[in-house]
Amino acid sequence: MAERDAERTATPRERLGVEIQGLVQGVGFRPFVYRLATDLGLAGWVLNDTRGVFIEAEGPRATLESFLARLPREKPALARLDALRSAWLPPAGFDRFEIRHSDARGEKTALVLPEVATCGECLADVREAGNRRHRYPFTNCTNCGPRFSIIQALPYDRPNTTMSRFALCAACRAEYENPLDRRFHAQPNACPACGPQLELWAPDGAVLASGDEALRATAAALRDGRIAAVKGIGGFHLMVDARDAAAVARLRERKPRLEKPFAVLASDVAQARALCAVDEAAAATLSGPEAPIVLLPRRAGAPVADNVAPGLATLGVMIASNPLHHLLTAELGFPVVATSGNLTDEPIATDEREALARLGHIADVFLVHDRPIERHVDDSVGWQVGGEFALLRRARGFAPLPVRVAREFPCVLAVGGHIKSAVALSVGQRVFLSQHIGDLETPEAMAAFERVIADFLRLYEAIPAAIAHDLHPDYVSTQWARRTAEERDVQLVPVQHHHAHLAACLAEHGEPGRALGVIWDGTGYGPDGTVWGGEFLLGDASGFTRVAHLRPLRIPGGEAAIHEPRRSALALLWEIYGEAALAREDLPAIASFSPAERRVLGHMLSRGINAPVTTSAGRLFDGLAALVGLHPRVTYEAQAAIALEFAADAGRRGAYPVGVGRGPAAGATPAGGAAPLTVDWRPLVEAGLADLARGADRGVIAARIHAGLVEAIAAVAREVGEPRVVLSGGCMQNRLLLEGAAARLRAAGHEVLLHRQVPPNDGGIALGQAAVAAATLAGERG
Repeated sequence: MAERDAERTATPRERLGVEIQGLVQGVGFRPFVYRLATDLGLAGWVLNDTRGVFIEAEGPRATLESFLARLPREKPALARLDALRSAWLPPAGFDRFEIRHSDARGEKTALVLPEVATCGECLADVREAGNRRHRYPFTNCTNCGPRFSIIQALPYDRPNTTMSRFALCAACRAEYENPLDRRFHAQPNACPACGPQLELWAPDGAVLASGDEALRATAAALRDGRIAAVKGIGGFHLMVDARDAAAVARLRERKPRLEKPFAVLASDVAQARALCAVDEAAAATLSGPEAPIVLLPRRAGAPVADNVAPGLATLGVMIASNPLHHLLTAELGFPVVATSGNLTDEPIATDEREALARLGHIADVFLVHDRPIERHVDDSVGWQVGGEFALLRRARGFAPLPVRVAREFPCVLAVGGHIKSAVALSVGQRVFLSQHIGDLETPEAMAAFERVIADFLRLYEAIPAAIAHDLHPDYVSTQWARRTAEERDVQLVPVQHHHAHLAACLAEHGEPGRALGVIWDGTGYGPDGTVWGGEFLLGDASGFTRVAHLRPLRIPGGEAAIHEPRRSALALLWEIYGEAALAREDLPAIASFSPAERRVLGHMLSRGINAPVTTSAGRLFDGLAALVGLHPRVTYEAQAAIALEFAADAGRRGAYPVGVGRGPAAGATPAGGAAPLTVDWRPLVEAGLADLARGADRGVIAARIHAGLVEAIAAVAREVGEPRVVLSGGCMQNRLLLEGAAARLRAAGHEVLLHRQVPPNDGGIALGQAAVAAATLAGERG
């Protein structure tokens, strides 16, 4: 120490100011800086503020340069540095290095960390007999635990979280205030003496057990086949023994959720491997800090009831990601269904009293705790595609981390679409994306949508320059945007649905240039007033040209076809055979209609009554599935299309023909422009029906359907000649279509962009809306 003091005196001292922005709060960054600075003998300070972390360090210039170089190189594992700026300043005479109190003033741009799965050290504390946190289900440290679900304001400090109601005991405060402890300023830090507690409730709210006894009693109820509502990090899960078909059936009946697959919670990767094929990449994703649900191939004979994911070859699996789930799954020794604690189409319940009211007729017992949840956070869902993990639902572990875009955006609030709703807020070069909200079909979902928006605007103290919304006039998000813009005198920017998909993928890849967007989904409102859905758009955030689309067809009953793929099947046949399609009783989809129903449907199609014209790829897949005998009716979105994908025999080769040329336009042709190319699916349908008549295997037909559509995508890309291609839209959750098209396009020399950070479905379009609005405000949109 004396030598170091002598060196300080002998060597000229300088002062270095450092500003760091990014994911640097709640990840142990300040204690890391403290340890590094004291190890190097530097004096000064570090603090959090509303924008990030600020440092002033004083010492010899060479030492300060080493300090500056080591900051990004040795940062904590969870930290992410988006910007690091430094400046040399006159020395101030600091005599030691310290961690100062956070500064709550200034613009709110600091990143809020998502929930982080339990780290190995905390899990060891929970498992170690004699440890003061043994079997404590709220154990955490700087490296793990709740974040987004408990924060109430920036900067991220305990008084600004829902943990403020829990006063730290002496032992926890000593950890919290020690910069050398891994629980230094771990805002949710707690122990059994001072932290949240468990209780087990009956559906009427009566307390059945407390503490560890409540957890063990919940495990006993699950072993007995009962349904448990379990309050977790971001809301309630409904849990039941995944091996027990009768228990799963009761949950389906009560929720109600008749056939849509349930997610499964496993204790660890080893238990997940007993259920599914889990390679090393998937294992790393399952056990990573985000711990999402991952869709994986189901093993033959897996110890899971068939009605957990009926008719599917995959399971959505996650592993325990918080101490409560670790303790519960270890107590059980078997996997459990863990589905969102809600009624179908409603947001997840977060408060225990609310849960009793909404879930009292579903759950037999309620495992609750007294740590308030500030905002709901569902489980994220993703898959391994093209060798990398990609999101299908963005929530726990990922929200509200921003996408960093190529240039600064004005402050835009983008309100997304109608289904799989999520919103976005752009601030500078960051677009903050909300957690998954869900389908805006109920008053409860709409209330959640409004809460998320108010939450974002309050958290970042943002005043939007514009509100971006979907072009569809009947979406409740569009109507909300119009009302709000009028009330607040804010500019409105309507964004065409498929353009938003294209712009979202370009934005997440930081690509300012244009691309050919192959955007296939269910429905989206077209600027020509027709229903789009199988689109090829050439452009960027500033504008697009519709260069191709699927051959249009009339769908009898419009949105009724979403629930009855047999209507889409009839529509396909009508386009080829006209009124003769009504006589195709050899096809189960047509035979399922009564003669009277067929007469009515024929009248609708022949006269265009309640039979809107659409280019929807979703309805094409539904109709094809129904024609080959799969799901004339469905109980959840895309059920028939998913069945067609899983029916395909992967070992079969050959592709049905699809025409690509100038054909009937789905809407008006742009003035002075050539009509877009039409992808004519009629030859594909005729070839498939011929194979069906010859008795060909359904797996062969399904494989050739997918291969034919992949070839059609490649043919359009060849005709358009754009080197870069984006694949987006809900239909790009079909692995055969997505991976087949990507491989075929790359083989032809195209650069292919796929979604990774945001979903390809409507959960990602708010990002695209923000990008289009930014281009509009900059005067670039055309």
